[in-house]
Amino acid sequence: MSERHLPEALAGIRDDFLALEQNERLQLLLEFANSLPELPERYANHPDLLERVEECQSPVFLFVEVDDADIVHVFVTAPREAPTTRGFASILAEGLKGLTVEQVLAVPPDYPLTIGLTEAVSPLRIRGMMGLLGRIQRQVAEKSAA
Repeated sequence: MSERHLPEALAGIRDDFLALEQNERLQLLLEFANSLPELPERYANHPDLLERVEECQSPVFLFVEVDDADIVHVFVTAPREAPTTRGFASILAEGLKGLTVEQVLAVPPDYPLTIGLTEAVSPLRIRGMMGLLGRIQRQVAEKSAA
């Protein structure tokens, strides 16, 4: 993974995970799951605006906004009964917050493999996080081109 393209927030999150023992990493993931922001009302009341992340086993939906300053805003919803998935969604929402289009598009697609959870959670769940990142980046590319 190219270190120079990893935004500071995502690098910090990765380093926090890697500094912990395996069982503590799951606890940190749960903390992220509990801190996933609720959807703003404009999306909570209009689920038709959200894209389903098919790579995730749980029903995960997302929407990306790119504002006039080319800053990306990521909105994700995941069920409370799916804490791993919710944790991954929260990591990406927090790690990408306030970044420019260029910075988000430069995040390496293998970022989910680098945070030290591949032994703790199933490959299917890691693939879900990679799918979530990929869909965020695709929406960012589409919206910034529009």
